[in-house]
Amino acid sequence: MAASILCLIVLLLEIRALTLTRVEGKWWYLAVFYTQISNLLGTLSSALLVLFGQPEWVTCLRYLSVCMLVMTFFVTACILVPMGGNAKVLLWSGSGLYHHVLCPLLSTLSYLFLERHARVSLLWLPVAVTLAYGITMLCLNGARLVDGPYPFFRVHDQTAARTAWWILALMVLITALSALVLLAAR
Repeated sequence: MAASILCLIVLLLEIRALTLTRVEGKWWYLAVFYTQISNLLGTLSSALLVLFGQPEWVTCLRYLSVCMLVMTFFVTACILVPMGGNAKVLLWSGSGLYHHVLCPLLSTLSYLFLERHARVSLLWLPVAVTLAYGITMLCLNGARLVDGPYPFFRVHDQTAARTAWWILALMVLITALSALVLLAAR
């Protein structure tokens, strides 16, 4: 019951954030930014938990979304802001407050303390989804169909070695964060 209430709050916050994104005229972000993808998955998994409880497939989606939301928070706060991103915009105002801070935090707290947890064998799931996203963005950047949306995907602005190091570092990061979520939930 408590998980359903917290997921309902997350769902309402996600809806608010999406309306801010729409008002800002940035609907295309929904398909390009990892932040938007992770938050849409968080919205979906929260809604499914509220509607259906926690059958195993909802638990798997909740684990995936929480890991991606933790990655979103971590990359924003510890990589993008130090690289020159505006902390006020990215973390403390507009849709950034919801998508980068509140929804990741509340989803993580709900998953860790109020919900059933995914099997350890699902550690690969957030890693695979994040890798698929990264490869897609690298290809789109390589073809000049997308610029970024993050500095580490801008293949024409950095060496191939630097791009490879970024991808390796991000894969290690999502693996570590996914493992930490699993360990913290035990």
